[in-house]
Amino acid sequence: MQTMTWRRPRKDRLPIRPGPGVRWRRIVSPVGPLTLVVEDRGLVAIDMLDEEWSSKAQADGDISGALAALADCDTDDDVLSETANQLAAYFGGTLRTFDLPLHLEGTPFQLAVWRAVAGIAYGETVSYADIACEVGRPTAPRAVGRTIGLNPLPIVVPCHRVVGSSGQLTGYAAGLPVKARLLALERGAS
Repeated sequence: MQTMTWRRPRKDRLPIRPGPGVRWRRIVSPVGPLTLVVEDRGLVAIDMLDEEWSSKAQADGDISGALAALADCDTDDDVLSETANQLAAYFGGTLRTFDLPLHLEGTPFQLAVWRAVAGIAYGETVSYADIACEVGRPTAPRAVGRTIGLNPLPIVVPCHRVVGSSGQLTGYAAGLPVKARLLALERGAS
């Protein structure tokens, strides 16, 4: 059973900071390099952004900047190993549901949106408006889109499965080609 810890962030820090208890690993995937980050409470981030974007994000104070600061602490860890194994199985078309300890921090609205996104079935898509209705904010699909764009656990919390109301691909932090590739992978394996 998947363990999810959902917690509101402290205002004085980014969700991830280098330090004791923070471990990471970079892996190669069909959609580019991924940086997996865990803390003692579970998986906290998957960074899909390239180094140029991460440098810009660091300057802007984005979560990816915190990941860039972890550049010299690649370690071995059971959760990192299991995450890498499950991602390999996902990309190989044999895993449809992740079973990992997750730890997400955000506002109550963000946590509600990420919970709703985590419930989207493999190979299915829903609209931003659908998620807005599911979290009780039917007039807030743009806020839902912004929150989905801040998802620190792409692929595992499958924000690539959220599309525009007419079914068109819209917005994805790692780019629309990556979103299209993930959806094609799922459609091809289903």
